[in-house]
Amino acid sequence: MENIYDVIILGGGPGGLSAGLYAGRSRLKTLLIEKAFDGGQIATTAEIENYPGQMEHDSGPSLIERMSAQTVKFGIEKVYETIEEVQLSGDIKTIKTSENTYQSKTVIIATGANPRPIGCPGEKDLIGKGVSYCATCDGAFFEDLEVYAIGGGDTAVEEANYLTRFARKVTIVHRRDELRAAKYLQEHAMANPKIEFMWNSVVVDIKGDEIVEGMTVEDTKTGERRDIMADDEDGTFGIFVFVGLTPNSQLYEGQITMEGGYIVTDEDMKTNIPGVFAVGDIRVKTLRQVVTAAADGAIAATMVDKYIMGH
Repeated sequence: MENIYDVIILGGGPGGLSAGLYAGRSRLKTLLIEKAFDGGQIATTAEIENYPGQMEHDSGPSLIERMSAQTVKFGIEKVYETIEEVQLSGDIKTIKTSENTYQSKTVIIATGANPRPIGCPGEKDLIGKGVSYCATCDGAFFEDLEVYAIGGGDTAVEEANYLTRFARKVTIVHRRDELRAAKYLQEHAMANPKIEFMWNSVVVDIKGDEIVEGMTVEDTKTGERRDIMADDEDGTFGIFVFVGLTPNSQLYEGQITMEGGYIVTDEDMKTNIPGVFAVGDIRVKTLRQVVTAAADGAIAATMVDKYIMGH
């Protein structure tokens, strides 16, 4: 049994790292598998203002760097590999990656969610050429240019405010006539002289050869379409898409109970499969934030310990 882990954690975001911290402190033989880099979505966030006890001027990367260092301190193993197949049933779970096969008594799923695209023509071809899903990553490329932030929720409004640091004007494009974001975020945006609003509008086409040169917007009430082209002097503008998330749950389809692609758990992070837990953005929950993901991870790792002790 020496090659079988007590727990394998799938994903290195705040939920996975928190689970790793608690599992390591409990002296569980723990493996964390992350495909790219620790942190998930928060790793691309410039500022954090609502994480308890954060340091002044904390950023997503700085917070994640400390979280990651804590997990290493408590001796968990970590590999950066792409998960290709999972077998979650039975007493021993099997995880196959692009490079290895691992086995464990329990699994904590923390693979999170990815930004959802608009799904219109031209979007995919112009990603990285004016179309972006990360203000922190790409905002600086649009210094003194115009930018359009697509969406009306918390993320769209937060990122629109952030983009005003660089862009000369940010227009929030929303399919309804009022925002869904928290009131304080709305107030902040509406008080920002660089932010304008385009109500009852959806982007139906993005135009450009090597860079974004324009887009077509449709009125959701009248169906009228109009083209918005880049200023002649600028030659381009930015389109930042914040229209929701798609859970990274395809690997678990047919094995685990889901709702809308999100994994169903109880308050102890238990799924319908014994020994399998889910944490963070991938599970059905009301609030998807770093603080709730971290709490999920702590609970899941504690439940893993109890599950193993009961076997």
